[in-house]
Amino acid sequence: MHAFRTAVEARDEAAIEALLAENVVFTSPVAFTPYPGKAITAAILRGVMRVFEDFRYEREIANPDGRDHAFVFSATVSGRRIQGCDFLHFDEEGKIDEFTVMVRPLSAAHALSEAMGAQFERIAREAAEQ
Repeated sequence: MHAFRTAVEARDEAAIEALLAENVVFTSPVAFTPYPGKAITAAILRGVMRVFEDFRYEREIANPDGRDHAFVFSATVSGRRIQGCDFLHFDEEGKIDEFTVMVRPLSAAHALSEAMGAQFERIAREAAEQ
C-alpha cells in the first residue's frame, strides 16, 4: 500500500502534508482554476477530511515507474454517496507535485461543491497561516 493511502486512511494530516511538494498543484473536481502550492493544497485536503464521511479507498492503480498513481475512493457528502479518484503525480523526490480529483455522480459533485464552499473561508485562513 502506498504511503499516501496509508496516511489518508489513518487521517494523519501531518503525514499527508509531508508528502506534498512545495510546488504541488491541486486541481479540484468542482473549481475551474487549479490551486498552486503546498499550503493551500494541505488546507483543502484537511477541509475534505472534514466533509467526507465513510471515506475509503477501494482500489490503487500505479504505473510501472511509480510516478503516477490513481486512488479510487467512495464516501458520503451531505447524505449523497460519492465515487471518485485521486490522480497523483510524484516528482523525482517522491513528493506529490500534481493532485487531481474527479468525482461522480453530478448530484454528489454539487453536494461536495456546497460543503467545500462552506469550508473555504477556513481553508483560506489555514493556508495563509502556514
